Amino acid sequence: MRIAVTGSIATDHLMTFPGRFSDQLVSDKLHVVSLSFLVDQLDIRRGGVAPNICFGMGCLGLSPILVGAAGADFVDYRSWLDRHHVDTESVHISQTHHTARFVCTTDAEHNQIASFYTGAMSEAREIELRPVADRVGGLDLVVIGANDPEAMLRHSDECRERGYPFAADPSQQLARMDGDDIRRLIDGAAYLLTNEYESGLITQKSGWSEADILKKVGVRVTTLGPAGVRIEQAGLDTIVVACPAEEAKVDPTGVGDGFRAGFLSGISWGLSLERAAQVGNMLATLVIETVGTQEYSLRRTSFLARLAQAYGDTAATDVSAHLPT
Repeated sequence: MRIAVTGSIATDHLMTFPGRFSDQLVSDKLHVVSLSFLVDQLDIRRGGVAPNICFGMGCLGLSPILVGAAGADFVDYRSWLDRHHVDTESVHISQTHHTARFVCTTDAEHNQIASFYTGAMSEAREIELRPVADRVGGLDLVVIGANDPEAMLRHSDECRERGYPFAADPSQQLARMDGDDIRRLIDGAAYLLTNEYESGLITQKSGWSEADILKKVGVRVTTLGPAGVRIEQAGLDTIVVACPAEEAKVDPTGVGDGFRAGFLSGISWGLSLERAAQVGNMLATLVIETVGTQEYSLRRTSFLARLAQAYGDTAATDVSAHLPT
């Protein structure tokens, strides 16, 4: 499958606070919060939802098409992605802005406080999908990840107009969108990808019931944190896929992107939804075991062994036919 992944391209500045955010909050002073956290660690990593997803798909042997906006400082990042089998030819380079920045502090209980500088991402709304499709010979799926909100809406409109199947993955941008925008974004999506909180936010803000949403999208995929993932389709039984055992819980940043990379790869390979979710969960586990969203290594033998341990030998056999050597 020719899969274009649209979304933010960013550099992550990840910090670790050894205490708990909740211990620093005064209940009757929340309207005048003034806090500074002395952090123990700073890691500067490559990030952004679109490259994170593309990197994971590249590690699994696919060649996803990255679509987004970056600054002139993208040169080294582009080289890294190119080496990991990501097609970066459709990245728009801003002449005036730096690549976006994600600044995040994680406490001892893995709660997070983050800020995001838009930068070049604000120009993503200028990107049209048709030239991308013409360049690669068509698009089998467009992933609409968290990005400039106007870009997300433009991409979903163009997908419907041109008949490109798309996956709606609004993520953090749900907080910026009203009900009309949310309905416009997800209506007609082949896949709707959210976590459990975002799923509830879509229901609340869109005014659509759970049943209404299942009528509007093909497959609804909801990640449930440590409980795994839930997959729903109108008129079919719900599928719940548990997570593999973790060797360590180091940093949750990018775990959802890792799941999406594995899930979309499984779909591209023609696997069942359940099997694709198992691949997604396994890749997400590798992400949570490392600091940074693209710092994990995917070793074929280890990956298949852990997949077999979590989901059985048949799962590992099904995936082994597609996993690069």
